[in-house]
Amino acid sequence: MHGQELTRFVIGIIGNVISGLLFLSPTPTFWRIHKKKTTEAFHPYPYLASVMNCVLWIFYGLPIVHPNSILVVTINSAGLFLELCYLAIFFCYTNKKNRGIIVLFLLAEAALLAGIVVITLVCFHTHVKRSMFVGIVCIVFGIIMYGSPLSIVAKVVRTKSAEFLPFWLCLAGFSNGVVWFAYANLYSFDLYIAIGNGVGGFLGLVQLLVYGFYTFKAWRRGPVQTDVKPGEVQLQNVANRPSV
Repeated sequence: MHGQELTRFVIGIIGNVISGLLFLSPTPTFWRIHKKKTTEAFHPYPYLASVMNCVLWIFYGLPIVHPNSILVVTINSAGLFLELCYLAIFFCYTNKKNRGIIVLFLLAEAALLAGIVVITLVCFHTHVKRSMFVGIVCIVFGIIMYGSPLSIVAKVVRTKSAEFLPFWLCLAGFSNGVVWFAYANLYSFDLYIAIGNGVGGFLGLVQLLVYGFYTFKAWRRGPVQTDVKPGEVQLQNVANRPSV
């Protein structure tokens, strides 16, 4: 292992660590759910979406699709395990309606994944074509999830308060996008990881700028009151999850 190949591997390890921290970020939320024995105003959608994201990137990183992507497979396998644990806890403490949603979404995701796998293996017979097809699908899902915190940004703009925009998660999301974008550009250029995480890094930067702007404004005018309840905002949004 020499030069850019070694650098790429090291950056990939760093990316795994940052992504792992992001996957662990909902832990306080689920500890709160466990203690209160209720899911309150939280929703299962971010965790369901993250499950699909992880599964798609695991498939992308397999040797039959895109060889030499073991670090993509390892971090998303760990992420998939954690997301399923979160959903299991959510399932235990939520209402009957949300339980039905969880089951239906997981079945739909399994069916969608099966369709993607069949199309990939039957219709595409080279690594380049398989990587292109699965990579495009991953990019679409990744951009949707990276973009979803814009709902929180909109709330910050409306309330003129960055209280519900978690700084460390925004910073980690931005760092995750930057690190994996760098990983994609070293040794063997990976267009799909580059696009997905390039967009993710940019959206993370937007969140940080919004946070900085409203934090600075709040600092200048002093403490303000807000009638927004913490339970109304999903701090551990799926958009802060890694897209690799």
